[in-house]
Amino acid sequence: MDVKRILWPTDFSENAAQALPVVTSLAQKYQAEIHILYVLKDYPAFGASYGDYDPADIEKMQEWEKQTAHSRLDEICEKFLNACPLYIRHISVGEPSSEILKLIKEEEIDLIVMASRGSESHFDFGSVADRVIKCTSTPTLIVPV
Repeated sequence: MDVKRILWPTDFSENAAQALPVVTSLAQKYQAEIHILYVLKDYPAFGASYGDYDPADIEKMQEWEKQTAHSRLDEICEKFLNACPLYIRHISVGEPSSEILKLIKEEEIDLIVMASRGSESHFDFGSVADRVIKCTSTPTLIVPV
């Protein structure tokens, strides 16, 4: 198996961070790129359900979340990925498993390394990890947390 591009999807949780040592080890072994993906929540319009709202407030909230995500990705790359040959940051908006699957195709990912569950899962195996492994033929390494 030729591994040139590794995807590590993260929600910035402690669970997701447990996959990072595996990601860095594999990237060093194969001299592979690390693609880091964080998916922003897609906030729906509140108007119909909650009365009047200012769309600018949602835009401000999304912009703040995007800036925070960039800062967190910078911090991860500086602290933990300096020994890796190349790391590429991705931020998208939408449903996490769909965005992960889309990036796998766009970037021709060779290996996915992800935690078995993220911050919002109440079960041993999260819904995002479950959807990803069911919907891709790309080899996927699940790190149990």
